[in-house]
Amino acid sequence: MKECRLNDVGSVGVEHHKAQLQKEKRQIWEEQKKQKRSKGMQDFIDTLTASDKETRTFFLKWMKFILNTHSRDKLTALRNKFKEQCRNKNAKLIAETDQTLMDSSLGVEHYMREIGLNYEFSMQSDDTTVKLSYLPAVPAEMLLDGYPFEFLDGDASNIPEKWVTAVLMELHKKVGGKSRLKVLAVLGVQSTGKSTLLNTMFGVHFPVTSGRCTRGAYMLFLTVGYDTQMSLDCDFILLIDTEGLKSPDLAQLEDSYEHDYQLATFVIGLSDVTIINITMENAVEMKDVLRIVAHAFLRMKQIGKKTICHFVHQNVAGVSAHAKNLTERQHLLDQLNEMTEIASEMERQSLIQKFTDVLDYDLENNNWNIPGLWHGTPPMAPVNTGYSEAVADFKKNLLETIGKEKNNDILKIPEFLEWMSSLWKSVKYENFIFSFRNTLVAHAYDNLSRVFTVGMGNAKRNSLLADSSRIRNLKC
Repeated sequence: MKECRLNDVGSVGVEHHKAQLQKEKRQIWEEQKKQKRSKGMQDFIDTLTASDKETRTFFLKWMKFILNTHSRDKLTALRNKFKEQCRNKNAKLIAETDQTLMDSSLGVEHYMREIGLNYEFSMQSDDTTVKLSYLPAVPAEMLLDGYPFEFLDGDASNIPEKWVTAVLMELHKKVGGKSRLKVLAVLGVQSTGKSTLLNTMFGVHFPVTSGRCTRGAYMLFLTVGYDTQMSLDCDFILLIDTEGLKSPDLAQLEDSYEHDYQLATFVIGLSDVTIINITMENAVEMKDVLRIVAHAFLRMKQIGKKTICHFVHQNVAGVSAHAKNLTERQHLLDQLNEMTEIASEMERQSLIQKFTDVLDYDLENNNWNIPGLWHGTPPMAPVNTGYSEAVADFKKNLLETIGKEKNNDILKIPEFLEWMSSLWKSVKYENFIFSFRNTLVAHAYDNLSRVFTVGMGNAKRNSLLADSSRIRNLKC
């Protein structure tokens, strides 16, 4: 990402800074190539490649259980240490312990990530004896078995494009080229029940726990039955589960909002249906993200991609909530209209003034209230059946909507990969709209640039634009 944005050039110059970054990247790759594969990693690869479906499922479930047990033992001691450091008020040790807590969990996804790195290293090697071309078949089979696949690295915030392309193309071959996709993605603030919503809707197994349990983005392929392929006009429904926005773990970073905007834009660009998950009735916590949502939908409209958007309000228990919250829904639409108007000005799209000009949106049909999952406090609290019923109604409406949307440009896996690569490249090189902390700053800078560009002389205009550039770089 640093190589794409080149924000911290300093006094060395753009080309020199870029050359330094490329040199550092080559050095890291060379050091990683020298590392030998551990025995545990080799055993993991051998077991997955040599096992049938039942054995592989048994192995992965037990491995997940053992890793979780190990992590719980480690986390208990680390949490006690963290409490002790908080009592001692040692800021340095608190930060170190907090980072250790974040890095202490180990899951199957880390092993799969390592397999991807091994594959990319082997493909770059000139020695044909170390080629690992058989590796993509393993996660491809796991995708067909219903396992989630991490395609956006949660730690590095990067897509290993060679690895993801190889896996999905292997899947494309395994299904005989019948891989028409409808993509459904969910976005929302951390710990608002995004993964639980998808799990309940489709009976899948995205990881669920409190805190930042999902990192990066995962995809999961749902095979569409033969009897519904004609109505839905696809062979697979591709589910995308994303990490929570506004994460406290990332809030301490200066550019954490850039990470949220990049993720939101990328996921919206990939999806045919986007679910915006909101806690209870108000969307105040999502206001800044709604700005980038409006920009993303506007840009998708510019290139002719039509997207369906639904807002899901979680933990709304009132029986008459949908009828009584009309004012809140109208307020949400007013916010979206405001964001869309600002976005259209910045994108020079004068014909677009309202959110409904960008996509089909209805106050009644595109907002859903879902009650809480539990009756009381877990773990002894019973599950609320009303949650499942509300989600089932939402799913039914969603599938009916997808079926009505007849699209002649249904993507198969090769076209989807090409689009994903192009979109990811655009997101990485976007260095304007993501650099603003909120709508107010973005709008002010845009107005400042436009007014002074049109109405001032060259010398004075250049001086003022330089001042406005410094304002933007402050990322107020």
